[in-house]
Amino acid sequence: MKKTALLLIPLLLAALAAGYLLLGRDKPVRVAVQAVEKGAVEATVANTRAGSIKARQRAKLAPTIGGQIATLHVHKSDTVKAGQVLLTLWNKDMQAELDLARSEAEAAAAVARETCLLADHARRQADRLTELRRTRTTSEAAQDEAVSAARARRAACEAAEARRGVSAARVAAAAAMVERTILVAPFDGIVAEVNGEVGEYVTPSPPGIATLPVVDLISMVDLYVAAPIDEIDAAQIRTGMAVRIGLDAFPRRSFPGRVRSISPYVLEVAKQARTVEIEADFITPPADATLLAGYSADVEIVLDSRAEVLRVPTEAVLEGGAVWLLDPATGRLERRTIEVGLANWKFTEVRSGLTPGDRVVTSVDRQGLAEGVPAEAEVAPAGP
Repeated sequence: MKKTALLLIPLLLAALAAGYLLLGRDKPVRVAVQAVEKGAVEATVANTRAGSIKARQRAKLAPTIGGQIATLHVHKSDTVKAGQVLLTLWNKDMQAELDLARSEAEAAAAVARETCLLADHARRQADRLTELRRTRTTSEAAQDEAVSAARARRAACEAAEARRGVSAARVAAAAAMVERTILVAPFDGIVAEVNGEVGEYVTPSPPGIATLPVVDLISMVDLYVAAPIDEIDAAQIRTGMAVRIGLDAFPRRSFPGRVRSISPYVLEVAKQARTVEIEADFITPPADATLLAGYSADVEIVLDSRAEVLRVPTEAVLEGGAVWLLDPATGRLERRTIEVGLANWKFTEVRSGLTPGDRVVTSVDRQGLAEGVPAEAEVAPAGP
């Protein structure tokens, strides 16, 4: 009995020691890891609020004078050509003035022709008397009278021609008044809105008072993106930089573009961040996507880029430029300081501290990681 008890004591001590080691061992941390690889890294900035597709040629048209719409030649969504008449105001009174001016111009022209014909006849008569005076077959007084009459007739002809010019100018002035009642398209485009019907009275917009345009005309030939950029990022942007344009109307697609211009002032709106508006052009307008003015758009401006550099997911980089590294031999975590370069929301360039194939922790199931803690790794897929 005593011998059996003595034999059980070492076994009990061994079991206690094994239990202590098992219970005292660190519980593994579940982590997601991703292999360090080479790829492209870009430094980018994006708009702070949604931008918009805009047309470089868009005119909100109204007649230069007020009046009643007599004829309306276009409707919403109509396609028009430059110079096409859009609408005409009631202008019978002005048209009558124009007709009167034209009649007066015709009368002035007829008077001018008559006066000049008489002037030509008087000149020929003076020439004949001058020849007769040389042979002394007429008196000097008759010759002098004929020459003076010819000069007077010539002056009357010039006065009649001047009155003819005045009448022509009056016709042009009356025609200009009539033209002010006719609204024509300044360029090729599509009618976006028509705010008026036949019989309604329309007026031009007085200074400082915004009124609806009679016709809103848009050219779909040259569309661009206008987007607000935070003033902090604006100083890094230059014209000609590459841009990726995203449209809510075409999800999961991006369109290449270039920065065309940067606003020379900062927009200050109450209770909003100060922004600078940039304009970006499409390098090649998409042939398979119909763009419309007013589409919401986002821009991602590429400030700098590196090709085929060592990179890690940005979420793996800790404050101060460090990462948690999983040692595949021991299965334990190691904190390593790295030197970072370009970075964006997705990838960060690693200049030193890691080698291709190293596995960095991108996410953990709990806080409080420490050096040497064992980990159970789940490999995350590599990014594009």
